[in-house]
Amino acid sequence: MLLTLILLQGFSHALAANHGSHWTYKGPHGQVHWSDDHLDCGGQAQSPIDIQTKSVRHNPALPPIEPQGYRSPGDGAFTLLNNGHTVEMSLPPSMSLRGLPQTYVAVQLHFHWGSRGQAGGSEHQVNGETFPAEVGNVANPAYDNILDRLKNIQHAGQKISIPPFDIHELLPGQLGHYFRYNGSLTTPPCSQNVLWTVFRQRARISASQLERLQGGLYSTKVANSLPVPLVDNYRAPQLLNQRVVFSSFPVGPSAYSAGEIVAIVFGTLFGCLSIFLTIHFVVKRIRMKRIREQKDVVFKSSSRRAVSGNSHRP
Repeated sequence: MLLTLILLQGFSHALAANHGSHWTYKGPHGQVHWSDDHLDCGGQAQSPIDIQTKSVRHNPALPPIEPQGYRSPGDGAFTLLNNGHTVEMSLPPSMSLRGLPQTYVAVQLHFHWGSRGQAGGSEHQVNGETFPAEVGNVANPAYDNILDRLKNIQHAGQKISIPPFDIHELLPGQLGHYFRYNGSLTTPPCSQNVLWTVFRQRARISASQLERLQGGLYSTKVANSLPVPLVDNYRAPQLLNQRVVFSSFPVGPSAYSAGEIVAIVFGTLFGCLSIFLTIHFVVKRIRMKRIREQKDVVFKSSSRRAVSGNSHRP
């Protein structure tokens, strides 16, 4: 599961993504057939992608992302909708983002997730790795504002109004490190006018919170006698083609995870300590050898003088 904040250059395309011909993620109307009805879905600048860090270009001119109005989005209620493909929440125009080529006004946020017991769920990948979010034992209370209402929108077409809350708490803590590229919507009509910002740090939720999203939702309407679970709603990675992915941070050792960094630091310290101890014992051994040699020279010299003195006695 990853929270998706799409920065659209055209609001009409966001609306079009939920209308038009019938489509699904699998089956006869699945993603491999989207281009039959939506030509852009077969384009050369499609999303998501697998971000290969070895090919990423660091652009130090990319500024940190600064959400405006996310902590206090106003008094107007949010609309939470099960559109048959995802859980979508409308956002007020008072919310915007700085740190982009132009001002982008928030339209909506939605989620992508996998199935229980299965790895993955995110659309974008990094070096071939897909993510279910940063799942742990500590819940993120901000997500409960959404998850607590899922029981009211179990079926496609159902929606509910919810009080506004601090949207900033849904985001990762580090907004200064991200990948940037030009791409598309990840659902039909796959319009190729989306500026993607993929944060390096993952969204943080608990395992139990993720399970609430993975179970109890359906992609079919309430009247359907054969409800279809709403799971695995993510598109496979698309070819990068001639596009370039930029990063706001140096991609290298600093791109490692916190655990990897700790392991590298301790490994380096252990290696340095081992070298130091080795040098210490070698130097100590050499010093002891020299001391023994000096004592031996002194002893032999003293012995020779003693022998010489005895030979001249009457």
